[in-house]
Amino acid sequence: MPIKTCQIDCKMKTSKFGTFKRVVIKVGSALLLDKHGEFNNVWLDNLSSEITSLKKSGTEILIVSSGAVAIGCNILKKSKSQMSLNEMQAAAAMGQAQLVMEWQDSFKAKNINVAQILLTRADTENKKRFLNSKDTLSSLLDYDVIPVINENDTVATDELKFGDNDRLAARVAQMAMADLLILLSDVDGLYDSDPKKNKNALHIPTIDKISNEIINMAGKNTSNYGSGGMVTKLQAAKIATQAGCATIISNGTHEKPLSSIIQGGKCSYFSVDSNSILTRKQWLAGYLDVSGSFKIDHGAQRALYEGGSLLPVGLMDVEGDFERGDIIRIMNDDDQEIGRGLTAYSSEEAEKIKGCQSDNIIKKLGYKNKSELIHRDNMALFQTKA
Repeated sequence: MPIKTCQIDCKMKTSKFGTFKRVVIKVGSALLLDKHGEFNNVWLDNLSSEITSLKKSGTEILIVSSGAVAIGCNILKKSKSQMSLNEMQAAAAMGQAQLVMEWQDSFKAKNINVAQILLTRADTENKKRFLNSKDTLSSLLDYDVIPVINENDTVATDELKFGDNDRLAARVAQMAMADLLILLSDVDGLYDSDPKKNKNALHIPTIDKISNEIINMAGKNTSNYGSGGMVTKLQAAKIATQAGCATIISNGTHEKPLSSIIQGGKCSYFSVDSNSILTRKQWLAGYLDVSGSFKIDHGAQRALYEGGSLLPVGLMDVEGDFERGDIIRIMNDDDQEIGRGLTAYSSEEAEKIKGCQSDNIIKKLGYKNKSELIHRDNMALFQTKA
């Protein structure tokens, strides 16, 4: 059964935050701003303290933060309903500056740096832009910086918008290869009906699969719970869990929202799709549109079978004409195909750096995309030993 009503099971899974190495936390504008449109600094400082504790334990954190448009509306003293699209984009530009400053100030007191990232849907759907965004996030995490991400409302038109930051957060989790997504909301998670209308609504703490039955629970009515809030959160959870990222929907209005989850407070935990990683590997292995190949030496082959990535030093030959992000064959020195993967370098670039140490890539190219030609997470091998 996809539904479990045992609160102990949910507490057991959410209390082990240390098992999650990379976490995306989505924060809505209703949590950051009070009813007067003023910033809720006490709540934000509590959250940043909790995040600091997680970072000290070794967990990498990315934040997806709403609030730019709401802050801009407050500055302009106009409601969204009174604004045209251009005016809302102007409000977003004004509000975004203050939004990132508030996050920066809160973490600065804890000696943590943050960086602003603005994305549109195209950044997650266009291959080159996806890879560039992914590499930027990876570099920020390597520098121990917390990315604070929002939709780029100033340039996104209706057809290019996510429309909500729940789905943006799921795409960020997918892009960053996170293993946990936390959607902080104003409800305790998923119920079998609207808890604001039905006092007997049943809370669902653990969901193993987002089935039609689950979707229907959020779509039964036309209230904010049904059409505006929980539906998009379930869509986000589905995107994330299919990408191998567990998801939690929790009430963020608590004084310390993350501590509430860890201590067993009400939330809904969506388990990872058990086939997510396998499916990705199968997709890579079975992809028909292969653009070229890397021929590697025996040492590189052995390193791959031991769980390593493909480095330039083990590259013997490059065949084909391909771009960064294309799928290529991995051939051993007997010209046997041993796997496939997504290349971090074009054929022209790979030809220039073949056989060189990763530290010398910059000397060869004048820049460095990655240390690896193909990262182990972007690779499917056809066998597990030489």
